[in-house]
Amino acid sequence: MVGLCSVDPGPGGKWAVTHISCHDDQVTDLDFSPFDNLLATCSSDQTVKLWRVCELGQDQPASAEVILRPNEGRLELVLFHPTASGLLAVASARGIQVWDTNRDKALAVLEQHADLLQGLAWKADGSLLASSCKDKNLRIFDPRVQLTAFKCASGFQTNKDSRILWVRDDYILTTGFNQHRQQEVKLWDSRKLNSSLSSVSLGTCNGTLVPLYDPDSSLLVVSGKGDRVIDCFEVTTSEPFLSQVSHCLSDASMRGIATVPKLALDVGCCEVMRVMQLTESFIIPISYQVPRKAGQDFHADLYPDTLGHTAAMSADVWWQGANKQVERVSLHPDKRPKKKAQSFFATALLCGKNKEEPSSSPASTPSSSVAPSRSPSSTSGLSSSSLASPSQSSRAIQSMLGPSSKFRHVQGSVLHRDTHITNLRGMSLTTPGECDGFSANAQRVAVPLATAGGQIAVLELSQPGKLPDTALPTIQNSVNVADLCWDPFDPHKLVVAGDDAKIRVWKVPKGGLVQTLTEPECILQGHTEKIYSIKFHPHASSLLVSSSYDMTIRLWNLDTGDEVKKLSGHQDQIFGMAWSPNGKFLATVCKDGKVRLYDPRKSTEPIQQGPGPEGHRGGRVIWVCDGQYLLVSGFDCRSERQLYLYSTKSLASGAFATTATDVSPSTLIPFYDPDTNVIILTGKGDTRVYIFEIISEVPYFMECSSFHSSEPHKGLCILPKTECEVRDVEIARAIRLGKTTIEPVAFKVPRVRKEFFQDDVFPETAVWWEPALTAVAWFSGSDGQFRKISLQPKDMTPVSEAPKEAPVRKYLPSSVYLEEKTDEQKKEELLSAMVAKLANREDPLPQELYEGVDEEEWDD
Repeated sequence: MVGLCSVDPGPGGKWAVTHISCHDDQVTDLDFSPFDNLLATCSSDQTVKLWRVCELGQDQPASAEVILRPNEGRLELVLFHPTASGLLAVASARGIQVWDTNRDKALAVLEQHADLLQGLAWKADGSLLASSCKDKNLRIFDPRVQLTAFKCASGFQTNKDSRILWVRDDYILTTGFNQHRQQEVKLWDSRKLNSSLSSVSLGTCNGTLVPLYDPDSSLLVVSGKGDRVIDCFEVTTSEPFLSQVSHCLSDASMRGIATVPKLALDVGCCEVMRVMQLTESFIIPISYQVPRKAGQDFHADLYPDTLGHTAAMSADVWWQGANKQVERVSLHPDKRPKKKAQSFFATALLCGKNKEEPSSSPASTPSSSVAPSRSPSSTSGLSSSSLASPSQSSRAIQSMLGPSSKFRHVQGSVLHRDTHITNLRGMSLTTPGECDGFSANAQRVAVPLATAGGQIAVLELSQPGKLPDTALPTIQNSVNVADLCWDPFDPHKLVVAGDDAKIRVWKVPKGGLVQTLTEPECILQGHTEKIYSIKFHPHASSLLVSSSYDMTIRLWNLDTGDEVKKLSGHQDQIFGMAWSPNGKFLATVCKDGKVRLYDPRKSTEPIQQGPGPEGHRGGRVIWVCDGQYLLVSGFDCRSERQLYLYSTKSLASGAFATTATDVSPSTLIPFYDPDTNVIILTGKGDTRVYIFEIISEVPYFMECSSFHSSEPHKGLCILPKTECEVRDVEIARAIRLGKTTIEPVAFKVPRVRKEFFQDDVFPETAVWWEPALTAVAWFSGSDGQFRKISLQPKDMTPVSEAPKEAPVRKYLPSSVYLEEKTDEQKKEELLSAMVAKLANREDPLPQELYEGVDEEEWDD
């Protein structure tokens, strides 16, 4: 199906969505004709259909006006010709055909591509056709001259999804990925395809980067599917070629993006571009406006004549070799065509059992309902060199009506290089997805190495600097490391799970490793297959829990080295597990699509279970809000990373709140701070760290500012709260594992009165590094509680007790500016200014101060 809606609201300011049953199978792409209300759709059912879209308020067509059958299997792309009417290009998996809609056969069947075709674009004058392919090449065709590509060049470093379009006459722009998995934009001269003119690398999001280009302003907007970032560039034919003028964050993940035709823009408010962003449930308009006096004069410098809606020629004339330009029209309100063109947007709707996301559709959503935003958001400050970030209407409404996080402006920053550990070599990059990659406590860091024997480097945080090139003393674990963690109550005890289904307990001497350790303190045996992960109990000392490929969870007493309990009930791989804050319950998330809750002291079977994430690529679970909720990070059916919130009282009801982040292959690893209800998430190989505040009311997830690193990190660990510098309002301190470095990262909240202790941000914190009871006492039914301490320095006063500052007027009252002056007052002020200027008439001129040249010097 296709959902059809007008860009402008209907009667009563509401939008009506009309559903059209188009094809027998999934709609893979769709495109509007630039000349009339024709909509072309292509599908997996191997057909292309043309629909005559009716005016607003009329019934839309029940049957297609034209049906084309290329007979090349599943069709992926459809694209109208920019200058000729009734002419379009249709692409299958590897082939391209050019069709005249008035004929039963294709005008041209171009040469097959070597691999899957990914992108297709007509040149602005309609003479040439360019394509991008999975074989990493870009090709240029002249369909009227030859059926083979007359130019072919290597344009991409990877075979991931790419897009291509023509910009500024003979220049081509491509989007794809570089060898570091970063999204990349490249500009090419079609006359010299041996190398690109310029390239810009963006984030590491896994979604396809969709480009949109406005030829009148030379603005390029790009956004990745599944991403929340919208970037804007100015495209020029000279250095620097691609100048970034905007980088903004949207409220929701992008499913698709498209531009509104120029004739639909509001020139009265200096709107130069409008982008429609498709999200999970909404279509949000984003308006780019130049800050000028609106509603007075028409700003001709902002609005050159734009392409009209009348075709320059027919398909037959074009096929005979003609090249004609579409007549341009003025955007001046008094000079526009009298009949206003009706503007629509369409989106492919997936229904039934097939929920695969269209691979090529410019606007697609898995939902059967589309609700556009009520009012366009605006962007001010648009020029050739600067562009403010678009603020979306949904963000504005939320800020006015919903709760606001005090941590929304949190700032993450890497500390000074003097605190880094550098020259770390040979890190293991093959730790399982259930492992955090490394483990850190307040004193030291343990990093698995790629060398034989399962070696682990133990580095002291108190000894930063460059590591020697020679071999370091390590822990010889004998087998590859599956997971590792420090005992929270003993900073010298490291527990390591191995591929041989054994758990080894190591004791690091005070001051760190000075020689290689080969003998563990004890070995725990019981699992029959490789271990997934291990976790210490939050209250009881020497109590460890482990999960394994044998689909069991086992509890261990490290004091005796014995297995105490074995939990069952899982049907597949256990992605993650977490103890409740009070230490009574254990939660798990499993590949079988279930979230389970255990009471290990009472039962070996789960006491509750409910539906988990739809995707099966990985997951993590953590308790939040004093144990009221379970937060699960996982994937949906489209492999987009999602956060799910469950009530611990009713797991069977499923998640009651969800939020999407982006598309990436790595699982988001959550770290929760119970003092602030802030959760920090990132994945191995990511460059972005997400920060949310979790609240117990709608909207539940309040996104804060993210931290971006310059290169992908291998992992992240949060240190105890006592490591934070409270004088700088630092709410969290993390250790970031880079390619060859270990770097501390501080997350700070900007505050004005930093000379006072911010007691609203720093409540009393639990001393979780001291055990509340023993493992034996816990199994006997006892429960302990942590004591709490204040983080307030002795020489600081709480901000809640600080004296209130008297309000200071920053500006003069408006009455000063609005006061009317008489003509005599104005004349007197002018006369005073002139007299003051003439008072300096006796001062010598600058050239009079220069010294002359003696006559004797001219003799030489």
